Amino acid sequence: MITLHKIRMIAIVGVCLLVLIVIFQNTRTVETRLLFMTVSMPRALLLIITFVAGFASGTLFVSGLLKRPEKTKAKVHDKA
Repeated sequence: MITLHKIRMIAIVGVCLLVLIVIFQNTRTVETRLLFMTVSMPRALLLIITFVAGFASGTLFVSGLLKRPEKTKAKVHDKA
């Protein structure tokens, strides 16, 4: 019988393989303009930077929602 641990390991290996495929298929250099700068970098690096920035901003947003002051939570519950 397949255990949850084996399923998790298969999923991790599958995701790692997909990441490697994306990286190796996107090695071409692209120019990215940001305000007044132009930066040349591999497309895979640009994808990784975009992913990390999105993950970080999403994490900060969610942690801000979860750490509401108690007064705000009480007001929200009173309105419902």
